Amino acid sequence: MSPCKICGQEDCKKHSFLIPIKNIRTEFSGSSPPEIFVGRWNYPNVYTGILSPETYGNNEIMSSPEQWKEKNLKIGDIMQLRNKLIYSRTQTYIKKQESQFLNVFHEIAMTHKSVATEFKLKKPINFTNHPDSRVPLISRAAPLERAILQENTKIKTKVDYLVNDTEIKSSPAILELHKFIPVSNIIKILSAGLLGLKKNRKLVPTRWAITATDDTLSKSKLEKIRYFPEISEFQVFNVEYLGNHYEFLLFPDKYSFEVIEISMKNFSAWQDYETFFPRKKYADSVTGAYYANRLALTEYLERIKRQASCLVFREIRPEYYAPCGVGILRETSRTAFQQKPMVFQTLKESLQDIQSRLRMKVENFTQRSWLIKNSGKQTKLSQFLGIAN
Repeated sequence: MSPCKICGQEDCKKHSFLIPIKNIRTEFSGSSPPEIFVGRWNYPNVYTGILSPETYGNNEIMSSPEQWKEKNLKIGDIMQLRNKLIYSRTQTYIKKQESQFLNVFHEIAMTHKSVATEFKLKKPINFTNHPDSRVPLISRAAPLERAILQENTKIKTKVDYLVNDTEIKSSPAILELHKFIPVSNIIKILSAGLLGLKKNRKLVPTRWAITATDDTLSKSKLEKIRYFPEISEFQVFNVEYLGNHYEFLLFPDKYSFEVIEISMKNFSAWQDYETFFPRKKYADSVTGAYYANRLALTEYLERIKRQASCLVFREIRPEYYAPCGVGILRETSRTAFQQKPMVFQTLKESLQDIQSRLRMKVENFTQRSWLIKNSGKQTKLSQFLGIAN
């Protein structure tokens, strides 16, 4: 077995996905997990395509962050799965609704099962550098000439109904779909331009669709949560997966939310927050992870029928050496809130507990925190405005 060209180790999983895979063929077939991807470059004429390996069968795990977390896959395992996928793509105007390619593209976006597909490419498959940490790795791509389904797709009745209902807006459609299918499947349907009023339907870059889905679901839950009574003590949840160490600190206060991320590699920091009142601007520092974390929190608060302020600590450790997408962070955050919380009576005790698991000083987070500086002020403000517990 040849050594890794980057680190010299035999059978190196850490860097295997960075090595180009030569492939001179211009035809292949296999079962798409299913997965589609819509890019942002050159908007509104964007790259739009289907991802598929060259193997048949159940390939759903190749594009399912829910399954990656459930099976506790390592980064090397995820990268090996992702490296098998070929992104067959073409440039498409976002408002275009009909074409032979889009018909196949839409079918794959709607299904929840792997589907056998045949691809004819204009050029051989090339290695591609896909640096966006918010979506999982795409390492191989090729311009698409034609895609043909080799079998009928399996589509849930509710999905088919909402896709064909062109008089319902996208937000209520997302909320309804959430009762029947995983978040990652909703994202694909939204990205394919299959939800919303007929006049508004268009392709949505996948990165935007991820944020829009998490944002829509959590905002809907917050409409109820803001009227729940507050928790009565400090609660701490923690979780670690693939070098993403999370601490969630809940305050006995009116709802507010803050995320602080710090990389141990170079101590770069990202931070966004919102008050009791709905956020109006995009969280452009933390970006997609902000909304994924918020969805996990709101699912928990809705479940216990309480509200709280929440400070999210994300310590990005060296073990997180390759991008696995926002979906991993959503599922990791959800796992934290499935545990029983550690309960404390004071902020000091809570922070001491958090410090016992962090590798860096907790002050790196607390000294930046808007929420800690303003703790207690939210309740006074809401009482002044006449908002009852």
